[in-house]
Amino acid sequence: MAAAAKSSSSKTKSAKPRKSTRRTGRRDPLAVRLLKQDHREVEKMFDEYEQLESDAEKLALFNQIALALKVHTQIEEEILYPESRGEVEDDLVDEAYVEHDSAKKLIAEIEAMKPSEEFYDAKVKVLGEYIKHHVKEEEQPGGFFAQAKKGDEDLEAMGERLKARKEELMAQLGGKAVN
Repeated sequence: MAAAAKSSSSKTKSAKPRKSTRRTGRRDPLAVRLLKQDHREVEKMFDEYEQLESDAEKLALFNQIALALKVHTQIEEEILYPESRGEVEDDLVDEAYVEHDSAKKLIAEIEAMKPSEEFYDAKVKVLGEYIKHHVKEEEQPGGFFAQAKKGDEDLEAMGERLKARKEELMAQLGGKAVN
């Protein structure tokens, strides 16, 4: 009976379903789920990169990482960030743009190099650490995603726009969409 009372009282508190803040985010709105999925995929690629020894394999995997990051940053900058202004603290939105800009510059530096060159691996490692820091800021309690979920923006509809734009960009840039 206590469980039934608890269940009915939680239904009256809010019309919105409760959303998990766990890393998997299965109950997150679509926009957050898709972006977290991108984060996990890129983290996995950076981890795989650490295990490689062949320059050819390093170059191929870095090209995948660069494509994933370029597409991800572009969809966040075109859709998530502008639509989250007013929902998310301005400082967090501004910092996200600056962090993206720095990552893009480092990606361009790495793309201009060969894996055999001095500092190539170090730059890839620093990029990976930089991205992990950025991801942590977006996903942490009180971070970008948490604030966006508390706002009035329809994150399910935004997720559909993010997904469509990602597919379009992947096709344009020569990759194929994952999702």
